[in-house]
Amino acid sequence: MARKESPSVPTTPLLKDELDIVIPTIRNLDFLEMWRPFFQPYHLIIVQDGDPSKTINVPEGFDYELYNRNDINRILGPKANCISFKDSACRCFGYMVSKKKYIYTIDDDCFVAKDPSGKEINALEQHIKNLLCPATPFFFNTLYDPYREGADFVRGYPFSLREGAPTAVSHGLWLNIPDYDAPTQLVKPRERNARYVDAVLTIPKGTLFPMCGMNLGFDRELIGPAMYFGLMGDGQPIGRYDDMWAGWCVKVICDHLGLGVKTGLPYIWHSKASNPFVNLKKEYNGIFWQEEMIPFFQAVVLPKECSTVQKCYIELSKQVREKLGKIDPYFNKLADAMVTWIEAWDELNPSGAANGTAKGK
Repeated sequence: MARKESPSVPTTPLLKDELDIVIPTIRNLDFLEMWRPFFQPYHLIIVQDGDPSKTINVPEGFDYELYNRNDINRILGPKANCISFKDSACRCFGYMVSKKKYIYTIDDDCFVAKDPSGKEINALEQHIKNLLCPATPFFFNTLYDPYREGADFVRGYPFSLREGAPTAVSHGLWLNIPDYDAPTQLVKPRERNARYVDAVLTIPKGTLFPMCGMNLGFDRELIGPAMYFGLMGDGQPIGRYDDMWAGWCVKVICDHLGLGVKTGLPYIWHSKASNPFVNLKKEYNGIFWQEEMIPFFQAVVLPKECSTVQKCYIELSKQVREKLGKIDPYFNKLADAMVTWIEAWDELNPSGAANGTAKGK
């Protein structure tokens, strides 16, 4: 007699052996209990910020490795100065030490959200679907994702572009607490996001966006070396721009190499609003500087010789020094750190596949 499997028996998780989940934290990871049905099959890389002597408790049953500041200093030596301290930007160390093709990163105040029907959202599964499906950066499809069930390319969409481009980044969103800057938090302290938009869009070539690192997936082999979250936090004149800096660098490089960046689904439930007065102190310089940083990235041109992510990133560091160094000496320090980051990445990832060898069309 044929044995009928119980409906509760899970199928093999997508990319189980090809994806790492990176979590920066300063506290016990009790939030993982809620994510257990979705995260437990995967390997976790936990980057502990702050006091390395503090013990971080991880719920039983998870496969993980944990790195604190002492580990970062031991592994990177003098190059450890490119990894931020007392800031969630430290998460990018996890990207560097991973040996997997894909990365999903999430903050420890992000919980499982529910869709309008009340069903719990498997954010990781949706990110994987986004990454495995082509993007459409060169021509906008008015039905959004043409590869999704029930949609297609609309009339007038060039047939020569319908194969799409490889997806390098999947940028997810948040219900409840929106990702606002400090001035907006102060003006709208009680605002909550309850709008669930059932869509995934490719961000068009030539268009920048503010990338948030708390619910983010990416193809490490395609774009990993550009996912540097900069110098933020302790000893730096700026904070809370780590993910946005990475996003601007990544988008410019993806545009140059013919790669796609998506935003939209999946949603997570962002549970906790950070202190707007503390945030304003961190963001103060960035709020002014971004009015010059963004035009800089909008005007960046990478030469054809930049055929790999590393070459693009080193070229970008030169332009940062030349153009943004005039704003504040911090940008010269950041340009140096960008080069150090690539050197450290290459030392830990000597093989071609994990070394960001994506080439443009």
